[in-house]
Amino acid sequence: MQVPLQITIRDISPSDALEAHIRDKVDKLENFFDRLVSCHVVVEMPHKHHHQGKEFNVRINIGVPGSDIVVNRDHHQDPYVALRDAFDAAKRQLEDYARRMQIKTKAHPVDQIGHVARIFYDEGYGFIIGEDGIERYFHRDNVIDPSFDRLQEGDEVKFIEELREELGAEGLQAKRVSAGKHHLPE
Repeated sequence: MQVPLQITIRDISPSDALEAHIRDKVDKLENFFDRLVSCHVVVEMPHKHHHQGKEFNVRINIGVPGSDIVVNRDHHQDPYVALRDAFDAAKRQLEDYARRMQIKTKAHPVDQIGHVARIFYDEGYGFIIGEDGIERYFHRDNVIDPSFDRLQEGDEVKFIEELREELGAEGLQAKRVSAGKHHLPE
């Protein structure tokens, strides 16, 4: 964490065991999600009149890159149970946050360079050999620039690679195929 852990205990006698328990719970969160920026845990016993007994409130404020996660769990008679419930909720929220961040930072395919190995104009497809020597299928619909009909065998092209998932088709497919104007005859 960039900011040291803060623990606030209100209206309860200070307890080394309770603080150690909180530190252990925060360590587990950090092991689960290592990009925590800050964490502030508040354990308190609100001044309310209850018929059954003393109840504890746990609030956790976790700083993560670009956001805050806040958990507020009220009213349990055992502070350790209240902490367990609050940290379980915090972990679920961290899982959701991590999932959203993964979607936002999804890796985009890398452009590759290759040459048109074979082209079948009448059937509307061809094959590209990449710099790695592997051949990839491409369809006329995957050609961006110039038109499919202007490509020729030997032309250098840029493309991205995908796994073909069509029924009965296997292998790699080149998509977003494009060739620079300097590679094409006029």
